[in-house]
Amino acid sequence: MMDILAALWSDYGVFLLKTLTLVFAVVFVIGMIVNAAQRQKGGEGELHVDNLTDDLKSSSNDLRLSLASGKAKKQLEKTFKKEKSSNDDTRNRLFVVEFKGSMDAKEVESLRREVTAILGVIEENDEVLVKLESPGGVVHGYGLAAAQLKRLRDKGVKLTISVDKVAASGGYMMACVGQEIVAAPFAVVGSIGVLAQIPNFHKVLKKNDIDFEQITAGEYKRTLTIFGENTEKGRSKFKEEIEGIHAMFKRFVKENRESLDIDAVATGEVWYGQEAVDKGLVDRIGTSDDLLLEAVKDKDVIRVRYKQKQKIGDKLAQQASTAIERSLMRWYQNSRFY
Repeated sequence: MMDILAALWSDYGVFLLKTLTLVFAVVFVIGMIVNAAQRQKGGEGELHVDNLTDDLKSSSNDLRLSLASGKAKKQLEKTFKKEKSSNDDTRNRLFVVEFKGSMDAKEVESLRREVTAILGVIEENDEVLVKLESPGGVVHGYGLAAAQLKRLRDKGVKLTISVDKVAASGGYMMACVGQEIVAAPFAVVGSIGVLAQIPNFHKVLKKNDIDFEQITAGEYKRTLTIFGENTEKGRSKFKEEIEGIHAMFKRFVKENRESLDIDAVATGEVWYGQEAVDKGLVDRIGTSDDLLLEAVKDKDVIRVRYKQKQKIGDKLAQQASTAIERSLMRWYQNSRFY
């Protein structure tokens, strides 16, 4: 009996997989069509501005109230109520930007718009805090991201970079632009180096008697290739190009952090927290929460976010993918019973 049930359940699993695959394919096609239509309509996203001042104050105020009693509690309530109702236009502002970077640095478009918006309203003594998290990625993408932050510094805006988790490679290229870098105790910082990896399938093609032809104009139009036979001359040129990018990286970091011993840290290594402080890569230990709570004492904390509109097709694909994943997980868990 158990064998019959197991066979039936296995057949059902195959049927479920086929059905889910068909559903996903249909959703994917619909999503592609909808996305194409949306691209023609335009409309990329919108800017969101949130005043975090009251929220940051309320948590500590609530705790103080819960610990107080009697007249002291009533006095605190009056004080907090008065502070909330007052509108002090003389307070300076701290603009907060969050950048969580991916390998291709696609988030740079949102950063560009956020920086542009801030520069349009920045006043004397206003500051900017960037909560940065990125392990790095493509050179041109993170080069542009660092250039966006440099727009703030070039205008004389005090720029603080907060690293709670990681700012390595391209992430550190961005971080070094700040006048001050604050890192959490176990934040990963550094990796001032360049990496390039290219697979080569020439031996596989040769073994199977498959010819590969590549025609270029210019001696170094292609140095290393995926399918062709690589040469020592090509490898040497590719290495030279990588070294050139590394030299640019080191020069950029040194220009923005003049006191840094660049040759000692531009080895591709990473350091954590206090080690990074000792190396001069960051200025002090702390979290973004510490910085915000300190700032809210005498500044209005304003978060600026440019949110890309998620296309309907992307939403459908994501929902379909989630549904398939859950269905397969349930089927797998139930099948283990037999």
